[in-house]
Amino acid sequence: MNNSTNKLKILTQTDERYYQLFEEASLPDLQLTDNSAEADIVLAAPPVLAQCLDEFPRLDWVQSAYAGVDPLMAPGLRQDYQLTNVKGIFGQQIAEYVLGYLIQHFRHFNTYREQQQNKHWKPHFYQTLADKKLLILGTGALGNYLARTASAFNLHTIGVNRTGIPPKDSAFNEVVHTEQMQSHLSETDIVVSALPATPQTKGMFNAAFFAACQNTLFFNVGRGNSVDTPALLDALEQGKVEHAFLDVFINEPISQQCPYWHNPKVTVTPHIAAYSFPEQVFEIFKDNYLRWHDGFQLQYVVDFDKGY
Repeated sequence: MNNSTNKLKILTQTDERYYQLFEEASLPDLQLTDNSAEADIVLAAPPVLAQCLDEFPRLDWVQSAYAGVDPLMAPGLRQDYQLTNVKGIFGQQIAEYVLGYLIQHFRHFNTYREQQQNKHWKPHFYQTLADKKLLILGTGALGNYLARTASAFNLHTIGVNRTGIPPKDSAFNEVVHTEQMQSHLSETDIVVSALPATPQTKGMFNAAFFAACQNTLFFNVGRGNSVDTPALLDALEQGKVEHAFLDVFINEPISQQCPYWHNPKVTVTPHIAAYSFPEQVFEIFKDNYLRWHDGFQLQYVVDFDKGY
């Protein structure tokens, strides 16, 4: 058990809300500090902390406010502390994002909005989501939640991971190994990437991947560096991909010259598919701190070698 007083510094875009949550929590043997030199625990947004990581000589543990910790994986940054991220809080949001856009797409809601402006009455043939094949890359808590929600719409879900083994309490209709994925793409209606940024996932959505697709809807709610942009643009032009829904990008915000902006087959959203609500993040931090205080193992520890 840790009997000494720990010092916590908060570094996020919404510090004031976190201060309120901290005061309400009354955590034992933990004080807030503005002095980086005395903080041994940091609750932070990774992009913010990455800019000043060396200012924390006593750092023992960082609780990320995000699921993605890519900025803290940059070459040359220290890794002499425990790093934990947040999990299990984004499934609902990602499911709403993906299924919301799917329903809009197949039911032509945007078309009807345009027709209304022109007082134009014209029904369009539509499809339901039932029996369409949804391939989800990433079978963790987020991917599994999406599969469970999609099943309510009678989508057939295929999970893809590095083992081919279904996760605990799997909601997928089937799970395949990454090496088997290619053979499923020609019959897949929708592909969703919920993958973290790792050396293995960088550029994996390339020309060979898209060549195997057939009029597919492609969602990226994982990480931007997994997509080969020229390959995706070619796939859109060739009809291999019918439409791309992109929430994450290599550089954010994307430049004004980015071809995604004006491509009618691309929907750009500014990294909003899932938001780290402070209330949910702090609940994870609070539980982890009590584990830390009582000498138990932290949850959601990031492996620096794997990057997640």
